[in-house]
Amino acid sequence: MKNPTFGLVIHGGAGVILRENMPPALEAEYRAKLGEALAAGYAILDRGGPALDAVVAAIRVMEDSPLFNAGKGAVLNAEGVCELDASIMDGRTLAAGAVAGLHHIRNPITLARDVMEKSGHVLMIGDGAETYAKKLGYALEPAEYFITEVRRQQLEQARRIEAGGKPSAALLRERIGSGNPGDEYRVNEFKYGTVGCVALDRAGNLAAGTSTGGLTNKRYGRVGDSAVIGAGTYASNATCALSATGQGEYFIREVVGHDVAAQMAYRNASLADAAADTIRRIGELGGSGGVIALDRHGNVAMPFNTPGMYRGVHLSTGQPVIEFYGPDAPQ
Repeated sequence: MKNPTFGLVIHGGAGVILRENMPPALEAEYRAKLGEALAAGYAILDRGGPALDAVVAAIRVMEDSPLFNAGKGAVLNAEGVCELDASIMDGRTLAAGAVAGLHHIRNPITLARDVMEKSGHVLMIGDGAETYAKKLGYALEPAEYFITEVRRQQLEQARRIEAGGKPSAALLRERIGSGNPGDEYRVNEFKYGTVGCVALDRAGNLAAGTSTGGLTNKRYGRVGDSAVIGAGTYASNATCALSATGQGEYFIREVVGHDVAAQMAYRNASLADAAADTIRRIGELGGSGGVIALDRHGNVAMPFNTPGMYRGVHLSTGQPVIEFYGPDAPQ
Protein backbone atom coordinates (compact mmCIF):
# COMPACT_ATOMS: atom_id res chain seq x y z
CA MET A 1 0.00 0.00 0.00
CA LYS A 2 1.37 3.39 -0.97
CA ASN A 3 1.81 6.04 1.68
CA PRO A 4 -0.96 8.67 1.42
CA THR A 5 1.41 11.49 2.33
CA PHE A 6 4.91 12.05 1.03
CA GLY A 7 7.24 15.03 0.80
CA LEU A 8 10.34 16.67 2.19
CA VAL A 9 11.65 19.39 4.48
CA ILE A 10 14.91 21.30 3.96
CA HIS A 11 17.00 23.77 5.90
CA GLY A 12 19.81 26.11 4.91
CA GLY A 13 21.09 27.06 8.35
CA ALA A 14 19.98 28.91 11.47
CA GLY A 15 21.23 32.12 13.03
CA VAL A 16 20.68 35.87 13.21
CA ILE A 17 18.36 36.03 10.22
CA LEU A 18 16.23 39.16 10.58
CA ARG A 19 13.83 40.57 8.02
CA GLU A 20 14.78 44.15 8.83
CA ASN A 21 18.43 43.44 7.97
CA MET A 22 17.92 41.23 4.93
CA PRO A 23 18.42 43.00 1.58
CA PRO A 24 15.41 42.23 -0.64
CA ALA A 25 17.55 41.06 -3.55
CA LEU A 26 19.39 38.59 -1.31
CA GLU A 27 16.13 37.33 0.16
CA ALA A 28 14.95 36.64 -3.39
CA GLU A 29 18.15 34.68 -4.10
CA TYR A 30 17.69 32.53 -1.01
CA ARG A 31 14.03 31.90 -1.78
CA ALA A 32 14.84 30.90 -5.35
CA LYS A 33 17.60 28.48 -4.36
CA LEU A 34 15.61 26.91 -1.53
CA GLY A 35 12.73 26.55 -3.96
CA GLU A 36 15.03 24.84 -6.45
CA ALA A 37 16.22 22.41 -3.78
CA LEU A 38 12.65 21.61 -2.73
CA ALA A 39 11.60 21.07 -6.33
CA ALA A 40 14.54 18.76 -7.06
CA GLY A 41 13.71 16.50 -4.14
CA TYR A 42 9.95 16.62 -4.54
CA ALA A 43 10.10 15.66 -8.22
CA ILE A 44 11.81 12.41 -7.25
CA LEU A 45 9.23 11.61 -4.57
CA ASP A 46 6.32 12.55 -6.82
CA ARG A 47 7.33 9.97 -9.42
CA GLY A 48 7.71 7.27 -6.79
CA GLY A 49 11.45 7.55 -6.15
CA PRO A 50 13.06 6.73 -2.80
CA ALA A 51 13.52 9.18 0.05
CA LEU A 52 17.30 8.73 -0.10
CA ASP A 53 17.40 9.97 -3.69
CA ALA A 54 15.30 13.00 -2.78
CA VAL A 55 17.57 13.89 0.15
CA VAL A 56 20.69 13.74 -2.02
CA ALA A 57 19.10 15.74 -4.85
CA ALA A 58 17.92 18.54 -2.57
CA ILE A 59 21.20 18.81 -0.68
CA ARG A 60 23.31 18.80 -3.86
CA VAL A 61 21.45 21.91 -5.06
CA MET A 62 22.46 23.71 -1.87
CA GLU A 63 26.02 22.34 -1.90
CA ASP A 64 26.44 23.76 -5.40
CA SER A 65 25.23 27.23 -4.37
CA PRO A 66 27.62 29.77 -2.79
CA LEU A 67 24.71 31.04 -0.67
CA PHE A 68 25.07 28.22 1.84
CA ASN A 69 27.77 26.91 4.15
CA ALA A 70 28.21 23.58 2.35
CA GLY A 71 30.18 22.59 -0.72
CA LYS A 72 30.94 25.63 -2.88
CA GLY A 73 30.86 28.71 -0.67
CA ALA A 74 31.53 26.87 2.59
CA VAL A 75 33.11 28.85 5.40
CA LEU A 76 36.88 28.87 5.83
CA ASN A 77 38.74 27.24 8.70
CA ALA A 78 41.63 28.85 10.59
CA GLU A 79 44.03 27.89 7.79
CA GLY A 80 41.84 29.64 5.21
CA VAL A 81 40.53 26.52 3.46
CA CYS A 82 37.16 24.80 3.25
CA GLU A 83 36.80 21.62 5.28
CA LEU A 84 33.60 19.74 4.55
CA ASP A 85 31.46 17.23 6.50
CA ALA A 86 28.28 15.35 5.58
CA SER A 87 26.14 12.39 6.60
CA ILE A 88 23.10 10.46 5.45
CA MET A 89 20.82 7.81 6.97
CA ASP A 90 18.22 5.39 5.61
CA GLY A 91 15.20 5.10 7.91
CA ARG A 92 14.15 1.78 6.39
CA THR A 93 17.34 -0.13 7.25
CA LEU A 94 19.12 2.21 9.71
CA ALA A 95 22.10 2.15 7.34
CA ALA A 96 24.21 5.29 7.57
CA GLY A 97 27.23 6.92 5.99
CA ALA A 98 29.31 9.98 6.86
CA VAL A 99 32.42 11.86 5.78
CA ALA A 100 34.45 14.56 7.52
CA GLY A 101 37.42 16.81 6.85
CA LEU A 102 37.08 16.80 3.06
CA HIS A 103 38.91 19.43 0.98
CA HIS A 104 38.30 18.41 -2.62
CA ILE A 105 34.87 16.73 -2.97
CA ARG A 106 32.27 18.84 -4.78
CA ASN A 107 29.26 17.09 -3.23
CA PRO A 108 30.09 15.55 0.16
CA ILE A 109 26.53 14.21 0.55
CA THR A 110 27.06 11.95 -2.47
CA LEU A 111 30.26 10.52 -1.01
CA ALA A 112 28.51 10.00 2.35
CA ARG A 113 25.93 7.88 0.54
CA ASP A 114 28.65 5.88 -1.19
CA VAL A 115 30.31 5.26 2.16
CA MET A 116 26.97 3.95 3.42
CA GLU A 117 26.20 1.75 0.43
CA LYS A 118 29.61 0.60 -0.82
CA SER A 119 32.32 0.78 1.84
CA GLY A 120 31.12 -1.41 4.69
CA HIS A 121 31.87 1.50 7.04
CA VAL A 122 29.85 4.36 8.50
CA LEU A 123 32.37 7.21 8.86
CA MET A 124 35.43 8.04 6.73
CA ILE A 125 37.56 11.15 7.17
CA GLY A 126 40.15 13.37 5.53
CA ASP A 127 42.67 12.00 3.08
CA GLY A 128 41.39 8.46 3.53
CA ALA A 129 37.88 9.44 2.52
CA GLU A 130 39.22 11.27 -0.53
CA THR A 131 41.40 8.28 -1.49
CA TYR A 132 38.27 6.15 -1.34
CA ALA A 133 36.43 8.72 -3.46
CA LYS A 134 39.16 8.56 -6.11
CA LYS A 135 38.82 4.76 -6.22
CA LEU A 136 35.13 5.27 -6.94
CA GLY A 137 35.95 7.63 -9.80
CA TYR A 138 35.31 10.97 -8.15
CA ALA A 139 37.08 14.00 -9.55
CA LEU A 140 38.90 16.07 -6.94
CA GLU A 141 38.21 19.78 -7.13
CA PRO A 142 40.96 22.33 -6.43
CA ALA A 143 40.61 24.11 -3.09
CA GLU A 144 39.87 27.37 -4.94
CA TYR A 145 36.63 25.93 -6.34
CA PHE A 146 35.00 26.15 -2.89
CA ILE A 147 36.25 29.56 -1.76
CA THR A 148 34.30 32.79 -2.25
CA GLU A 149 35.28 36.37 -1.46
CA VAL A 150 32.42 36.67 1.02
CA ARG A 151 33.87 33.77 3.02
CA ARG A 152 37.37 35.29 2.90
CA GLN A 153 36.01 38.47 4.43
CA GLN A 154 33.95 36.51 6.94
CA LEU A 155 37.12 34.77 8.12
CA GLU A 156 38.89 38.12 8.42
CA GLN A 157 35.98 39.41 10.49
CA ALA A 158 36.21 36.38 12.78
CA ARG A 159 39.96 36.84 13.22
CA ARG A 160 39.49 40.54 13.98
CA ILE A 161 36.83 39.82 16.59
CA GLU A 162 38.93 37.04 18.11
CA ALA A 163 41.79 39.50 18.50
CA GLY A 164 39.53 41.90 20.37
CA GLY A 165 38.68 44.19 17.48
CA LYS A 166 35.33 45.23 16.07
CA PRO A 167 33.85 44.51 12.65
CA SER A 168 34.10 47.38 10.22
CA ALA A 169 31.25 47.70 7.75
CA ALA A 170 33.08 50.41 5.83
CA LEU A 171 36.17 48.22 5.51
CA LEU A 172 34.04 45.33 4.32
CA ARG A 173 32.39 47.43 1.64
CA GLU A 174 35.78 48.62 0.46
CA ARG A 175 37.32 45.16 0.32
CA ILE A 176 34.36 43.34 -1.18
CA GLY A 177 34.28 46.10 -3.72
CA SER A 178 30.95 45.33 -5.37
CA GLY A 179 28.87 47.67 -3.25
CA ASN A 180 26.36 44.81 -2.97
CA PRO A 181 24.56 45.10 0.39
CA GLY A 182 23.83 41.39 0.22
CA ASP A 183 27.55 40.61 0.42
CA GLU A 184 27.98 42.85 3.44
CA TYR A 185 24.97 41.23 5.12
CA ARG A 186 26.32 37.74 4.54
CA VAL A 187 29.80 38.56 5.87
CA ASN A 188 28.32 39.89 9.10
CA GLU A 189 25.79 37.06 9.41
CA PHE A 190 27.58 34.62 11.72
CA LYS A 191 25.07 31.85 11.37
CA TYR A 192 25.28 28.08 11.56
CA GLY A 193 24.88 27.60 7.83
CA THR A 194 24.59 23.84 7.58
CA VAL A 195 22.18 22.47 4.95
CA GLY A 196 19.97 19.46 5.37
CA CYS A 197 16.96 17.53 4.14
CA VAL A 198 14.51 14.97 5.52
CA ALA A 199 12.16 13.08 3.21
CA LEU A 200 9.24 10.63 3.29
CA ASP A 201 8.56 8.66 0.11
CA ARG A 202 5.43 7.04 -1.31
CA ALA A 203 6.50 3.68 0.16
CA GLY A 204 6.53 5.17 3.65
CA ASN A 205 10.30 5.23 4.03
CA LEU A 206 12.17 8.07 5.73
CA ALA A 207 15.68 9.39 5.08
CA ALA A 208 17.79 12.27 6.35
CA GLY A 209 20.98 14.01 5.27
CA THR A 210 23.13 16.95 6.37
CA SER A 211 26.11 18.77 4.81
CA THR A 212 28.28 21.61 6.11
CA GLY A 213 31.52 23.53 6.05
CA GLY A 214 31.38 23.82 9.85
CA LEU A 215 32.33 26.98 11.71
CA THR A 216 34.26 29.98 10.41
CA ASN A 217 37.81 29.98 11.79
CA LYS A 218 37.48 26.43 13.20
CA ARG A 219 40.70 24.81 14.41
CA TYR A 220 42.74 21.63 14.19
CA GLY A 221 40.50 19.14 12.42
CA ARG A 222 37.35 20.13 14.31
CA VAL A 223 34.29 18.07 13.33
CA GLY A 224 30.78 19.08 14.32
CA ASP A 225 27.49 17.25 14.55
CA SER A 226 26.77 17.15 10.81
CA ALA A 227 29.04 14.13 10.35
CA VAL A 228 27.86 12.40 13.53
CA ILE A 229 25.03 9.91 13.05
CA GLY A 230 22.56 10.31 15.91
CA ALA A 231 23.57 13.92 16.53
CA GLY A 232 23.19 16.03 13.38
CA THR A 233 21.48 13.35 11.28
CA TYR A 234 19.14 10.50 12.16
CA ALA A 235 16.39 8.51 10.45
CA SER A 236 14.23 5.56 11.47
CA ASN A 237 10.92 4.57 9.93
CA ALA A 238 9.71 3.73 13.44
CA THR A 239 10.05 7.33 14.60
CA CYS A 240 11.34 10.17 12.43
CA ALA A 241 13.98 11.63 10.15
CA LEU A 242 15.93 14.65 11.42
CA SER A 243 18.65 17.06 10.30
CA ALA A 244 20.17 19.65 12.62
CA THR A 245 21.90 23.00 12.26
CA GLY A 246 23.62 24.90 15.03
CA GLN A 247 26.58 24.85 17.39
CA GLY A 248 27.69 21.29 16.77
CA GLU A 249 29.45 20.81 20.10
CA TYR A 250 26.12 21.14 21.91
CA PHE A 251 24.22 18.99 19.41
CA ILE A 252 26.78 16.20 19.78
CA ARG A 253 26.57 16.32 23.58
CA GLU A 254 22.77 16.07 23.49
CA VAL A 255 22.82 13.46 20.69
CA VAL A 256 20.01 15.51 19.20
CA GLY A 257 18.81 13.31 16.35
CA HIS A 258 18.61 10.14 18.37
CA ASP A 259 17.21 11.97 21.39
CA VAL A 260 14.16 13.14 19.44
CA ALA A 261 13.62 9.63 18.06
CA ALA A 262 14.09 8.06 21.50
CA GLN A 263 11.49 10.34 23.08
CA MET A 264 9.03 9.25 20.40
CA ALA A 265 9.87 5.56 20.87
CA TYR A 266 10.17 5.36 24.66
CA ARG A 267 7.66 7.87 25.99
CA ASN A 268 5.35 8.07 22.98
CA ALA A 269 6.03 11.79 22.51
CA SER A 270 4.74 13.48 19.39
CA LEU A 271 7.31 14.65 16.86
CA ALA A 272 6.60 18.30 17.67
CA ASP A 273 6.91 17.81 21.44
CA ALA A 274 10.07 15.72 21.20
CA ALA A 275 11.84 18.14 18.86
CA ALA A 276 10.84 21.18 20.91
CA ASP A 277 12.01 19.54 24.13
CA THR A 278 15.42 18.71 22.66
CA ILE A 279 15.96 22.24 21.34
CA ARG A 280 14.90 23.61 24.73
CA ARG A 281 17.64 21.55 26.40
CA ILE A 282 20.18 22.72 23.81
CA GLY A 283 19.33 26.26 24.85
CA GLU A 284 19.66 25.45 28.53
CA LEU A 285 23.19 24.17 27.87
CA GLY A 286 24.00 27.48 26.17
CA GLY A 287 23.76 26.30 22.57
CA SER A 288 21.77 27.66 19.66
CA GLY A 289 20.39 26.27 16.41
CA GLY A 290 17.47 24.22 15.21
CA VAL A 291 16.25 21.04 13.57
CA ILE A 292 13.96 19.92 10.81
CA ALA A 293 12.11 16.65 11.38
CA LEU A 294 9.49 14.54 9.63
CA ASP A 295 7.67 11.41 10.78
CA ARG A 296 6.10 8.55 8.81
CA HIS A 297 2.66 10.19 8.99
CA GLY A 298 3.88 13.37 7.34
CA ASN A 299 4.00 15.45 10.51
CA VAL A 300 6.65 18.20 10.39
CA ALA A 301 8.59 19.93 13.17
CA MET A 302 11.05 22.80 12.67
CA PRO A 303 11.93 24.27 16.11
CA PHE A 304 14.87 26.65 16.51
CA ASN A 305 16.09 29.02 19.22
CA THR A 306 17.82 31.53 16.93
CA PRO A 307 16.15 34.59 15.37
CA GLY A 308 15.69 32.69 12.12
CA MET A 309 16.31 29.53 10.13
CA TYR A 310 16.23 29.10 6.36
CA ARG A 311 13.68 26.34 5.83
CA GLY A 312 11.20 24.93 3.36
CA VAL A 313 8.49 22.25 3.20
CA HIS A 314 6.71 20.55 0.34
CA LEU A 315 4.27 17.79 1.23
CA SER A 316 1.89 16.07 -1.17
CA THR A 317 -0.98 17.50 0.89
CA GLY A 318 -0.09 21.11 0.10
CA GLN A 319 1.98 23.66 -1.76
CA PRO A 320 5.68 24.37 -1.16
CA VAL A 321 6.36 26.83 1.66
CA ILE A 322 9.65 28.66 2.31
CA GLU A 323 10.30 30.62 5.51
CA PHE A 324 13.28 32.46 6.99
CA TYR A 325 12.27 34.24 10.14
CA GLY A 326 11.11 33.36 13.64
CA PRO A 327 7.47 32.56 14.44
CA ASP A 328 6.86 36.03 15.83
CA ALA A 329 8.32 37.82 12.81
CA PRO A 330 6.32 38.75 9.70
CA GLN A 331 7.11 36.31 6.87
